[in-house]
Amino acid sequence: MLDLFFRFERAVSQVALYAAVLMLVASVSLGFYQVLTRFVFDAPSTWSEVMARSTMIWCVFLGAAATFRGGYMMAVEVIYKLVPAPALKVLESVIALCCMIVLAILVIYGYQMTLRVQNQMLSGVGISIAWIYAAIPIGAAFSLLSVITRLVAQLTGRETIGVTDAEAPLAPPTTPPSASTSTASTTSTASAADEGRKTP
Repeated sequence: MLDLFFRFERAVSQVALYAAVLMLVASVSLGFYQVLTRFVFDAPSTWSEVMARSTMIWCVFLGAAATFRGGYMMAVEVIYKLVPAPALKVLESVIALCCMIVLAILVIYGYQMTLRVQNQMLSGVGISIAWIYAAIPIGAAFSLLSVITRLVAQLTGRETIGVTDAEAPLAPPTTPPSASTSTASTTSTASAADEGRKTP
C-alpha cells in the first residue's frame, strides 16, 4: 500500500516539476520578448509582461512541491545537530505539521480567492485572473502531498532524518609520495656529504 502511495506521489511530483520548468522557460522567453519589443522595436507589447509575471507565479508554486519533497527548504542545521537522534522524528513531525497547516490554509483560502476573482480579467490578455490565482491552491495541494510523503518515508525508515550533508572534518594535509621521497634522498645526500667532510 505504501509503495503504491509513493509511486503515485512520485508521478504527481514529476508532473508538477516539469510544469514548473515549462513555466520558467515561458517566463524567461516572455521577458526577453518584452525587452526586445520595448528597446529594439520601440513598440512595447501589451500582454507579454503580464504573462511573464503570471507564468513565474505558477513556476514558484509548482516548484515548491519538488522543494518540499527533496527537503531543500531553508533549515536551521544547528538544531538537527543539537537534538539527540531519538528525538529527530519528533522534531521532523512538528516541522511537517506546521508546514501542513500553512499549506492547508493556502489550499482552502486560495480556492476561495480563485472563485472570488473569476470575473476579473487580465489587462491586455482578456482571460480571467482566476487562472493565475489558481496557482495558489493547486501548488499548495502538490506541496501538501509532498510534505506528507516525506514525513511518512522518514517515519518508516525509508529516508534519513536530519542533515545528510553535514560538514565533514577536514583531513590533515598529506605529503605526496614523490615529495617525501625527494626530501628523504636530499636529507641522506646532505648527511653523507657532512660525514665526508668530517673524515680526515
